[in-house]
Amino acid sequence: MALSKNSNSSSSNTKKVSYISVPSQIINSLSSSSLQSLLVSPKKSSRSTNRFSFSYRNPRIWFFTLFLVSLFGMLKLGFNVDPISLPFSRYPCSTNHPLSFNGEQNAESHLGLAQESILAPGSSNSNGIIQLDGGKNETLLTEGDFWKQPDGLGFKPCLGFTSQYRRDSNSILKNRWKYLLVVVSGGMNQQRNQIVDAVVIARILGASLVVPVLQVNVIWGDESEFADIFDLEHFKDVLADDVHIVSSLPSTHVMTRPVEEKRTPLHASPQWIRAHYLKRINRERVLLLRGLDSRLSKDLPSDLQKLRCKVAFQALRFSPRILELGNKLASRMRNQGQYLSLHLRMEKDVWVRTGCLPGLTPEYDEIVNSERERHPELLTGRSNMTYQERKLAGLCPLTALEVTRLLKALEAPKDARIYWAGGEPLGGKEVLEPLTKEFPQFYNKHDLALPGELEPFAKKASVMAAIDYIVCEKSDVFIPSHGGNMGHALQGQRAYAGHKKYITPNKRQMLPYFMNSSLPESDFNRIVKDLHRESLGQPELRMSKAGKDVTKHPVPECMCSDRQQQQQQSDA
Repeated sequence: MALSKNSNSSSSNTKKVSYISVPSQIINSLSSSSLQSLLVSPKKSSRSTNRFSFSYRNPRIWFFTLFLVSLFGMLKLGFNVDPISLPFSRYPCSTNHPLSFNGEQNAESHLGLAQESILAPGSSNSNGIIQLDGGKNETLLTEGDFWKQPDGLGFKPCLGFTSQYRRDSNSILKNRWKYLLVVVSGGMNQQRNQIVDAVVIARILGASLVVPVLQVNVIWGDESEFADIFDLEHFKDVLADDVHIVSSLPSTHVMTRPVEEKRTPLHASPQWIRAHYLKRINRERVLLLRGLDSRLSKDLPSDLQKLRCKVAFQALRFSPRILELGNKLASRMRNQGQYLSLHLRMEKDVWVRTGCLPGLTPEYDEIVNSERERHPELLTGRSNMTYQERKLAGLCPLTALEVTRLLKALEAPKDARIYWAGGEPLGGKEVLEPLTKEFPQFYNKHDLALPGELEPFAKKASVMAAIDYIVCEKSDVFIPSHGGNMGHALQGQRAYAGHKKYITPNKRQMLPYFMNSSLPESDFNRIVKDLHRESLGQPELRMSKAGKDVTKHPVPECMCSDRQQQQQQSDA
């Protein structure tokens, strides 16, 4: 409908209101009075006769001012320009303030508020945080991170026996007329090694194996039997396809006088075993072997190497009551996060057997020397070397002070939870003060156990060693102060479990730096850390180390990559 003339004229007489579009960022930063003055156009001045007048009522001035303000706002938003902090803004928009970090490495603004970094997927900030697809933040483990695990390079357990081995198993398992008896000696971990060898020797001879007899330990007086330490039924079940195992000689063989052999040479090969023992066991039907420690060769055919791994890593499981208590103690260590385990060899008998001195006081050194003179048979090899020569050759256990300096050089956190395994140190727990002062969260099984939990095993050194083994095996990082059977067993066990971090102290190379009192601590730490970059439990081929035990270096006979595993399955 057309408008009338009167309506047009009345509209022309009313006040005209103009509207403009203003960026929201500008609106938020302006007061209400300023905003009102921008939105409502002022009346034209009836007294103004000059069209280019610069009066404050001139709308051109306001439009020009608005243009400049809008331009400034767009520049600020588009190019992050922040030359000033607006006085009327409670929280200035500056993004150029430096960030401060607390002890947990969380970024905080100067207002005490958590500061979030917005990163593109895959990028990282200076705090080592990676922004992954999906918006999750993951802490980037730096080279100096003590808890960082080694790269396992995809190696996994693989015990694929050849078809010939499986065919031989059928005839071996049916043969129930000849039996191998074995007596194993030493501490728990030394006995483990001999049990592994006993199974392999039984396989070589095609004989049934009577559950090994644990000889009473002359040092600790432990009278534990096999079933007190290990899960006997599990042991039999796991090896059911490899060796026939019985708990005792059958009645048909009880009256048989066994042929006893104590002269098995070091590193005897399968050929030697067959040549010297096969005819005898076939004739007498029972063969008794003693003193098997390190007697069987470490370089065996592939199937026998896999059998060694199967015994060590799968069949020799601790008895249920030991497992239960060991797992409880490990859980108590784990309750507050990651933990480190140390195997400290500072007992009196260790100093005597290694030919080394504790270096505490002249009185303690005299105790060790006197014991060694009374029992020269306890001294292990290289008796012609002096204490200093042994020390420099890396043949002596690390002292508490040396372990402390090693941990600091490797950047172990001061608040690290540490479980220490081992017997009572010569000189008492006071000799551990260098460690406890630097790392106060320092525990052993007696500290973690509830009243009465360890009492049934008070005189069972082998059971105590088994508990230590369990807690150490479950730790995030393990470090032995000396080699020995437990250290070697755990090295292989942790490798077989996925190459969990295992730090081998490079004693021979680092001890000269320990003895250099003029070397600044910072230089010492840098050198020692560099010496251990390749000693963190990375996969290590046993082939490059002739004579090394496969239960210590399970790659490549007992562990393989995905491609190798597929090849083994296709060959089978």
